[in-house]
Amino acid sequence: IKTISEIIEETVLYYKKKDEPEASHTLVYDSSSETLEPIYFFILDLMNDLGLETEKLVDNFTSSPGSGHFAELGQRATIMQQQATKILGDVNTVLRSVLNIIYDLKEFRTRLQHYDDLKSKDKGKSEAARLALKQIWMDKVDITKGNSSIKAMAMQGGFQTLIDAFLAVKDEKEADKLDLNDRVKRIVKPRILEFNTWVEQSEAELRKRYELEKTYLKSQVNSLKLYSRWAKPYLKAAQELERKEVGKEPALVKTFNTILLELTLFGKSKIDVEKSIDAGDLPPELGKIAKTLKRNYYSCILVDFTFRGIPQRVAQQPHYVFGGKTEITFKAYALNDDELEKVQEEIKKSDIEDILKLIEGTTTESLEKLQEEINFFLEEKEEDKEKPKQSKDTSNPFLAIIGAYEKKEKKQSPENKKQKEIKPDNFIEKTHIRPLAAKKATDTAFNLFDIYKKAHGMPSYT
Repeated sequence: IKTISEIIEETVLYYKKKDEPEASHTLVYDSSSETLEPIYFFILDLMNDLGLETEKLVDNFTSSPGSGHFAELGQRATIMQQQATKILGDVNTVLRSVLNIIYDLKEFRTRLQHYDDLKSKDKGKSEAARLALKQIWMDKVDITKGNSSIKAMAMQGGFQTLIDAFLAVKDEKEADKLDLNDRVKRIVKPRILEFNTWVEQSEAELRKRYELEKTYLKSQVNSLKLYSRWAKPYLKAAQELERKEVGKEPALVKTFNTILLELTLFGKSKIDVEKSIDAGDLPPELGKIAKTLKRNYYSCILVDFTFRGIPQRVAQQPHYVFGGKTEITFKAYALNDDELEKVQEEIKKSDIEDILKLIEGTTTESLEKLQEEINFFLEEKEEDKEKPKQSKDTSNPFLAIIGAYEKKEKKQSPENKKQKEIKPDNFIEKTHIRPLAAKKATDTAFNLFDIYKKAHGMPSYT
């Protein structure tokens, strides 16, 4: 797994050429009585006090298999996994229900399309719909009469024209005009009356069922949203409690009581061009073009913590404290908006932030394939049945789960993504803005390093 500094130095062209940060300071602190927490929070608070916008990028741990800490966290991870598995079982049950409802709604919609076409002004379409409904009626309704059904009687002698006669007439009056014998007419007339009654009643009933199924679909989607919310914290906690694989790390002996921690903090401070001009850090001539700059620059600080310690349980407490050796590295960078965005993309691609991958795969990704169909039924407009339009109503819980209301960018092919490169610095950025960001980042990195040393009674040469 690449470190954040390696990602920056490989991703940002400026640092790829430079092959090193603006500044780097390392502090090694070894004390079996001192714990990591005070060190970490002192530096975190100091970064905030210096005006940095700070976020945690890396938080990994590894315990030796023979340690009590390993067993303790293993038990906690197992509990989280069991809870997540139980909820995911409910998610799968609801998901199957959603699939069945969608299939039912599709079938209902196909049937309802015949009723809509029956009322069409296009005679050809109307006649085709009537014939389709008659076929459905014969297969689903009339067939229950057994030997007295139209299809069964048509197999008998003297009634071979019964099906054709039934399909040809629209009502009982037309049945009288048929050029057929009276026996056939006497059968066709009540059947066509029964069919027309069935058409009216079945349409009303089918539309009611269609609306009820859509309401039930909304209910199931709400349940899906609820279960997804419940599952995500357990999945996230279970994966965060997984230990990092370190391979042949010599400091991690199986039977020793040892723990290795990796933490990375990233802080950034925006360069305000106008304030920098007032402070004399930039020439006054830049004031005229300050507003034309299309991207911001930041002085960035990367703080890496590497801790090797011995976990010790606090007396009568369920948690551990860690004393041991801490190595802290302060690195300074100057980055612009485009470079920060590219670095964030690379971090997400790496295994550093893979916590949500499992969550997305289990509670969201499998649902995205159903998005269009669910969206179609939940947002269908009654007044425009032939061409349902998508509503912008943000009350749909399913769409909220998968982020459909967020602004989506057009998907780019891998080739297009490769072609999208960061624009190089223009003259002003190269000669004034980035050097200022680099200088401020260098000063901030040294201040963090120096203030920590002074606050803890270590030698300082300033």
